[in-house]
Amino acid sequence: MKVMTTRMFTHTGPRRGDVFAESTFAKQIAMIEQGIQEPVIKVGNLQSLRTFADVRDAVRAYYMLVTVNPVAGQYYNIGGTFSCEVGDMLNTLIRMSSKKDKIKIEVDPARLRPIDADLQVPNTKKFQDHTGWAPVITFEQTMRDLLDYWRERVCLPSNKLNR
Repeated sequence: MKVMTTRMFTHTGPRRGDVFAESTFAKQIAMIEQGIQEPVIKVGNLQSLRTFADVRDAVRAYYMLVTVNPVAGQYYNIGGTFSCEVGDMLNTLIRMSSKKDKIKIEVDPARLRPIDADLQVPNTKKFQDHTGWAPVITFEQTMRDLLDYWRERVCLPSNKLNR
């Protein structure tokens, strides 16, 4: 058995659970667009810096990990190439909304973590050199697909919204 260790940095996209910042923001925007929620997005720390990858690129990376000359005992960082603060990611989602001019942002103390990793920027050179992998889905496309996913979900009967 060949065992390798990876650290996958922030990855997201359609079907991401709403316990993660980008997904809960997209869900709230979709609910605002449908009139289910007042035009206020509840947020935590917006200053954390993240490097985003699309989940579809992440899956491709894991496939390449085990199919492109896997080397037992190796370790790799895997992640995207687009970095921004959480607040910038939120602003990207808001700009995609039909209600962008009405949406307000409100800090919710319950969404603030007692300890927050405020800088997550991976060095993925070793993994990229070994496999030839690189992300191909842009940050903007990932955010659009995530928002569209939640737009579809909020139109479902309420008992299916959180599944």
